[in-house]
Amino acid sequence: MGKFINPFTDMGFKRIFGQSVNKDLLLDFLNSLLEGERKVRDITFLDKERLPEYEEDRGLTYDVYCVDENGEEFIVEMQNRSHLNFKDRTVYYLSQAIARQGRRGNEWRYSLKAVYGVFFLNFRLPEAGKRALRTDIVLADRETHEQFSDKLRFIFIELPSFEKEEGDCENDFERWIYVLKNMETLQRMPFQARKSVFTKLEEVVALARLTKDEREKYDESIKTLRDRLSEIALAQQEGEEKGREEERAKNAAGMKAAGIPSELIASITGLSVDEVEAL
Repeated sequence: MGKFINPFTDMGFKRIFGQSVNKDLLLDFLNSLLEGERKVRDITFLDKERLPEYEEDRGLTYDVYCVDENGEEFIVEMQNRSHLNFKDRTVYYLSQAIARQGRRGNEWRYSLKAVYGVFFLNFRLPEAGKRALRTDIVLADRETHEQFSDKLRFIFIELPSFEKEEGDCENDFERWIYVLKNMETLQRMPFQARKSVFTKLEEVVALARLTKDEREKYDESIKTLRDRLSEIALAQQEGEEKGREEERAKNAAGMKAAGIPSELIASITGLSVDEVEAL
């Protein structure tokens, strides 16, 4: 059994990235994510209830909402499963954050601050044509690929696509991803000699440091995650079984139309003779 919390639970994710007292962890991650582009020096957490509600996700989508010292906003999410219209939902979230910047009156001239969506995914992007740890989406010209605006940015991080071992991590971004993906099974926190933020992270995520009340909330968070994932697995299994049954019935109907005896059709498809006759 590991020594650290599961970051894919609601409590685990928010304990790492959603607390003002530990905002240096989120700052370090964002700066590793945006290294070479810009430096985030400070953040202020906003009330995530300002984000639009999407009831289908509750229990498996965990989000953090903050603004930096320049007024640019970050929506950081952990998504444990895909769902219908997933990509549309991310567009809606970020568009809402853009729209809220509007001001009444003639003085406002559509001066916008950038909005970043950072989405940790415990699955692969729907309809993705490539296996990539990181997918960056910006507004750009279709032919020249020249960026049209820097005010809207989507960054998707597909955790299943990260397969590096501890010694193979080449930068702080990869070190963060390695720790997050493997945290629940780690017996020690790696990379502490390289960067002090991982020492702080060890203190934050150690199970032994949870109070009794925190441990009860964490255990409930684990139960919620496991229950919801079990429900999803069951629904997928039932859907697959229904699909197989429909395929057998379709094949049997085709054979029956071709004049093949019902007994032979039943032996081939696994249907009963009565089921074949009823087609």
